[in-house]
Amino acid sequence: MKAVVITGVASGIGHATARLAIEQGIHVFGSVRQDGDAARLVAEFGDRLTPLRFDVRDEAALARAASTVGEALNGEHLFGLVNNAGIGLAGPVLHQPLDEFQAVMDTNLLGPLLVTRAFASLLGAGSAARARGRKGRIVNISSIAGKVGQPFAGAYVASKHALEGLSDVMRRELALYGIRVVIVAPATVDTPIWDEPESAIGRYDGTDYGDPFNEAVRAIVEVGHSQGLAPKRVAEAVLHALTTRRPRIRYSPARHPVLEQLLPRITPDRVTDVVIEKTLGLKPKGRGRA
Repeated sequence: MKAVVITGVASGIGHATARLAIEQGIHVFGSVRQDGDAARLVAEFGDRLTPLRFDVRDEAALARAASTVGEALNGEHLFGLVNNAGIGLAGPVLHQPLDEFQAVMDTNLLGPLLVTRAFASLLGAGSAARARGRKGRIVNISSIAGKVGQPFAGAYVASKHALEGLSDVMRRELALYGIRVVIVAPATVDTPIWDEPESAIGRYDGTDYGDPFNEAVRAIVEVGHSQGLAPKRVAEAVLHALTTRRPRIRYSPARHPVLEQLLPRITPDRVTDVVIEKTLGLKPKGRGRA
């Protein structure tokens, strides 16, 4: 059985990737956190999707899920693992509650590490598996935020920067077993993740960042919903990374690749700083910087 594990399949990129994988004849083991989502996905996909009920931060639940998948595979390797589950909670770094910042880091960075450890042997890691057949591949879902820092997305940016570094290390270490590790880092995608920062509008009105924060959140939410890449486009990049003979190390899907992916990375940081300061009103009052 050709099968993949995809975390966070209830909506967005994970759901689109699950759908596309199933259309290509791949069985999906998809993680959800709510029983209602599991029932909905079974109703939608039938026996082509097996829901796994776990939070990516829960090691005990991950171990149970890996056991379930292992029994279903009956000695075969997983075809792939897609570390997709993630959250994005907005706030100024000086004021955002530490537990929120920690939750983003734990989900977006520690989560992929724990999931990879739980399913590594099923992908072909371990001395007993080194000589047997095609090994599975790992796709880590990063973001343009893994290369470019956006104000008021400190936790998300930090988690994705760290995930990019972790992915580089994983790629080099897991080469020992023939397991390829690929990054898929899209520009803005139209997914429900944009509902999370929108709920924070007004939350920091009592700080110096009140107006700039509200303006930044409204702008990014608007861009996310009106100009964001369709999740299916990201799913196509993920399936390509899983199935092509020689995948690239990093894929960067975008509606406008030059504008959304290339320019933010090649524009001098000082220029970007000035544009952001003027746009969001982040310049100090009076004499300016020391």
